[in-house]
This record gives sequence, C-alpha cells and structure tokens, in this order.
Amino acid sequence: MKPAAEQTEKQQPNWDYAISLTNKANLVEPNTVKNCQFLQPLFEFNGACPGCGETPYLKTISQLFGDRLMMSNATGCSSIYSAAYGSVPFCTNAEGKGPTWANSLFEDSAEFGYGMYLGVKQIREKIAQIMNQIQEAPVSDDLKAACKEWIANMYDGEGSKAASAKVLAAIAADKSGNDLVKEILVKKDFLIKKSQWANGGDGWAYDIGYGGLDHVLASGEDVNILVLDTEVYSNTGGQASKSTPTGAIAKFQAAGKKIRKKDLGMMAMSYGYVYVAQISMGADMNQALKAIREAEAYPGPSLIIAYAPCINQGLKAGMENSLLEAKKAVEAGYWHLYRYNPQLEEEGKNPFQLDSKPPTGSFRDFIMGEVRYNSLKALFPAHAEELYVKAEEDAKRRYQVYKNLAE
Repeated sequence: MKPAAEQTEKQQPNWDYAISLTNKANLVEPNTVKNCQFLQPLFEFNGACPGCGETPYLKTISQLFGDRLMMSNATGCSSIYSAAYGSVPFCTNAEGKGPTWANSLFEDSAEFGYGMYLGVKQIREKIAQIMNQIQEAPVSDDLKAACKEWIANMYDGEGSKAASAKVLAAIAADKSGNDLVKEILVKKDFLIKKSQWANGGDGWAYDIGYGGLDHVLASGEDVNILVLDTEVYSNTGGQASKSTPTGAIAKFQAAGKKIRKKDLGMMAMSYGYVYVAQISMGADMNQALKAIREAEAYPGPSLIIAYAPCINQGLKAGMENSLLEAKKAVEAGYWHLYRYNPQLEEEGKNPFQLDSKPPTGSFRDFIMGEVRYNSLKALFPAHAEELYVKAEEDAKRRYQVYKNLAE
C-alpha cells in the first residue's frame, strides 16, 4: 500500500481504461462459478479486514442480482464495511443501476427488509392494476401487449427486466397522452422485480434479532435472508453467540462454551415452506452459487447460512487462508453443506439435499488450528479435553441428523 496521491498520475489512466471496456458478461451464461465472474461486482473496495470470510458472499450477490438488489443490513461488521465512509463499496453499472442498501438497527434487519419488501409489493400491485385498466384504454396495441407481457412476468426477475424494457419502449412510442400511461412512468423504477435481501451476522440472526427473523420467515413472503456466520459477535468485542460451538473460547465463555451450537437451519426447515441452505464458499463454490440462485428464485422466504472465517477466530494459518480454512471446516465435518427446497416436495422428491460428503479430515486437527479452541488447552487442560470430545460428538450428531433427512 502506498499513499494515493503518489499513485494517481501513474495509475489513473489504467483505471480509466479498465472501466471504459465494454461489458461482455452477456456473451456467456452466468450459471457457473467461472462464468458468473464475468459479471460486474456492484460491491467493491470494501473496508473489511483482509481475508474477511463475509465479503465474498456479498460480492457474489451483487454480481448476480445487484442491478435490482434491495438490502437491509443489521448493524455489525457487514454494516461497517458497507457504509463506514463517505464513499461506500456499493456502486452502479453502466446503466446507472445498482443496489439499494440501508442499515437501521442491530436487531431489526429482517423486519426492516420486510418493510422494504411490502412497500415495493404495494407499488408493483398498483402498477399491475393500472396495466389491467390500460387494456380498455385508448392506447396503442403495442402498449397493451407489452403490459400483458409485464403482468405475466412481474414476479420473475429476468423476465420482468425484458418485459419492463418493452413497456417503456411502447410508452415512448405511444402518442395517446393517457393519464394511466403517465402513472406508469411515475412508478417506472418499480417495473423490474426487486431482489429483496436482509443480512447480518450470527449475533443478529441467532440471538438479538431472532424473533424478527423468525417472524419474516413465517410470513411466507418473498424475502431472502443471508446470515454471515462467524460463530461469534465479531463487531462488538468477540462475545459468544448461540452460534458459538462447544469448546470455543469467547468473551463471557472464557472457559469454553459448554453447550452445543443452535441449529438455525433446522428450526427454519420445520416450517416446511422456507428455502434453507448452509454454504461455505471456500469448500464448494458451485454449491454456494446454486444455493444463492435457488434461494433468490424461490417464491417465498429463504434463509442462507454462510460460513465466514473471521479474525476473531484466530486462524493459525492466517486470514490470507480464510477460504482454505472454510474448506477444511467442511472436510473435517465441522461445518455441513445442504439445501432444503420445498418445491422438490411438490414434485414428489426429497426436499432435503445433503451436499457434504462424509468427513475426510481430522476434526481435532481442524479446531487446533484456531486460537479460539487451542487456547483452552493452555488455560484449562483437563477441562479442554472434555469439551473437545463433546464438540466432535456434537458435530457428528448434527451430520447424522442431516444424513437421516437426506435418506
């Protein structure tokens, strides 16, 4: 890193050239890990800790849905690196479209996002009502046809983009001056279906904001919830959360946590109509991409729990290896990958898919690679061994429950 003033003259022309290049993302189908990286990230240059395990998930969501993204953010690490400066990491594409982002309080990201969703829903339902009225109005046949197509695609992200472009083109060509047409133009920013997300850390999702998160999941509405799971209150000093596993040291759990981690995903699955996935970017990028796409396309509430290595965990390998650490977590059976899609049940299939293979790595070696676990042995050696054994038993028990569901 060098002072920006010293680099501007030399590097600014390179940057200007880079952003002038024609976007070629439309030349490939962005449905693979490789191809989706041709999409422009609309979350860039964040101020997170180097190696942060959270930011790759936000970057990916901004690439896939950023031009129509609405996001509410719980206060915490993800709100700090998303809005700590006069210049924020969210940006717009060449068409001037980009994420709508807002942060309210620590505890209410889910309800806040739900409010965003309901407000947009009312406006879009009003647009549909106007377009139905247009079918009987003295306007061009092209406009009537475009409005019909929009109504048929209003709940489909990509379909609504194409239909909205046709509506606006037909309005531009229409010479009727009808008041209904003018009313659509006033609401044109809501023609394309919004991708509504509520996100935050495990302190919000598992603990202080769980009541709101549960309320939104139970609503049955099309809101996507992303939990960036660091297994500790990362931004407020490293306190234990209900996501902290057995044996890990954290503030207020200096002798290691004695009870097992809360299974947020299983609790959400009990509703039967909530899409639920547990992912780890470093372990299986393809599974993570599938889950994010499936959750966004699912016409109801969805919950994605994403494993996010954190500087608070004390990785002995260093935060530059955070993705590798996330991979080891799955190989050791510490973290499990799955997807629960209620739509599969409607097709007569098992809605639960276990994407993790049986553990191949050493659970003990994995946890000993992190200070939050290995420091317990130095402080309370006799007690540590007991908790290490229990931590592994808890992880095995959880995997067996998932295996039973998959079978």
